[in-house]
Amino acid sequence: MILVYTGDGKGKTSACAGQALRALGQGMRVAFGQFMKRDCGAGEQVMLRRLLGPRFRPGGLGFLRHEEERPAHRAAAGELMAWAREQAAEVDMLVLDEALYALGAGILTRGELAPLLAGAHGEGRHLVLSGRGLPEWLAEEADLVTEMRERKHPWRKGIPAARGIEF
Repeated sequence: MILVYTGDGKGKTSACAGQALRALGQGMRVAFGQFMKRDCGAGEQVMLRRLLGPRFRPGGLGFLRHEEERPAHRAAAGELMAWAREQAAEVDMLVLDEALYALGAGILTRGELAPLLAGAHGEGRHLVLSGRGLPEWLAEEADLVTEMRERKHPWRKGIPAARGIEF
């Protein structure tokens, strides 16, 4: 199955982590990669590393903010995709957090993602993707799409990111 968590609201990475935890609880083998996100010690990164060891990889450089950063981001995405292809052969569930952001930013291509999508349908592996900006072609291919919508966020009132909530 292909599962997608998207939208402008908070909770996409948390949904991915919860999906991974549920699969682990059923004795499934899980790999979890993160596009865009640095290894910054966020709470989910600490726990995913503890649970998954080398099957967890935060492979990002942060969000793409300047065009001159594109080559480095593209290289990091390529390394994460190489890792993901290796993992896909060994796991029951592959989670690629912020893959949609990477697609939208043009540092990951539809063609690069295609073999993993095919494996999710043809080989019985679950592929979980998250991020903003779900392309219509992927929405059509997915088996489940959940959209998070922001109705209210403390940041809008000037409240800074809270430990255990945003990181």
